[in-house]
Amino acid sequence: MARIVMKFGGTSMAGTERIRRVANIVRKQQARGHEVAVVVSAMAGETDRLVNFCREANALYDPAEYDVVVASGEQVTSGLLALTLQSLGCKARSWLGWQLPIHTIEAHAKARIESIDAAALVASMESGEIAVIPGFQGVADTGRITTLGRGGSDTSAVAVAAAINADRCDIYTDVDGVYTTDPRIVAKAKKQKAVTYEEMLELASVGAKVLQTRSVGLAMKEGVRVQVLSSFVGDDAIPADDLPGTMIVSEDEMNQLVENGEMERQHVTGIAHDKNEAKVILTRVPDKPGAVAHIFDPLAKAAINVDMIIQNVGRDKGETDVTFTVPQADLARAQALLEDKRDEIGFNRIISDSKIAKISVVGVGMKSHAGVASTMFQALADRGINIQAITTSEIKVSVLIDEDETELAVRVLHTAYGLDAADEAA
Repeated sequence: MARIVMKFGGTSMAGTERIRRVANIVRKQQARGHEVAVVVSAMAGETDRLVNFCREANALYDPAEYDVVVASGEQVTSGLLALTLQSLGCKARSWLGWQLPIHTIEAHAKARIESIDAAALVASMESGEIAVIPGFQGVADTGRITTLGRGGSDTSAVAVAAAINADRCDIYTDVDGVYTTDPRIVAKAKKQKAVTYEEMLELASVGAKVLQTRSVGLAMKEGVRVQVLSSFVGDDAIPADDLPGTMIVSEDEMNQLVENGEMERQHVTGIAHDKNEAKVILTRVPDKPGAVAHIFDPLAKAAINVDMIIQNVGRDKGETDVTFTVPQADLARAQALLEDKRDEIGFNRIISDSKIAKISVVGVGMKSHAGVASTMFQALADRGINIQAITTSEIKVSVLIDEDETELAVRVLHTAYGLDAADEAA
């Protein structure tokens, strides 16, 4: 018998028919003798609808009241799932964020979980009751409802799993695991049996949409084993214990899987792409201490996330060019802020390009294996794909390329690293 947290996203909860399908998946897990808690998202599209209501009511809305409105989406699905489970003969009840309670900091619309009082929840589960918990929401010390920001239900699920010492946290989504790359681009992409927390963090941060970055960071910090699998299975589907998705585990557990012959050692785990970035070049920036700080300070204060940063070698005139990337949605705002600071920074002009893509190769094996970056550069060069910028970490190499060459680059690299499914049988 295990203690399991099961999380279902918005597409899984979109309507009573899908909620009944989810209820059957949950019921099967409990029937195997497991203690089960379920964390649910709002129905697909519901949070956007509620956000629009807030904007229509008051364009300068109070974030505390905004949280009251948007938190209602998860409250509806948690109640509906509990009712559906009861109709199937299960003992079930919903626990709202303030009832457990899930304590958060008072930062409305972007709260972070501080602690969860899990004693009553554990007692309920031990008595055979299925606990249904709305994701995304908590309560501040003031007693006001808070929400965790978009995608926060993954974080809620991992936090609940940590609080009740769950054996694992199953994240049910519209994909059946973590693949070597996007299967819609590369038909030969392989589903991974397991990836490390570090690899999943990097993949999530560079474009893989499987898990929210914050939830992976929390899982790594708390040592929660996370499994990614699909909720879009038939009623006669094999339970998750027998037909697993992809496990997100520690590096020690990964090494154990390799030693036991359950996994092959891979230098590269996956290839991710992100078309939502924009490149900014500031020309003829004074090459002196403090110049770069003047560029990035206003961006940081405006909460604009800067990713790749490249400073060219200074010229004879004591000037340099600085290149960096920002989210495409923030490009106009970033340009306006920099124009306002033109005299203070001292640059000549701003050159921007939103028709770019970031391609990233990720793998823990890079720590001990040389040549991963050179393989990437050579494979792209052989197909005439120009690299505009490069950045690296211990387990990741990212490059900027022209947006039109994204799919070609992903396919070329997937083959270059031997990740195509056909290679497995060779």
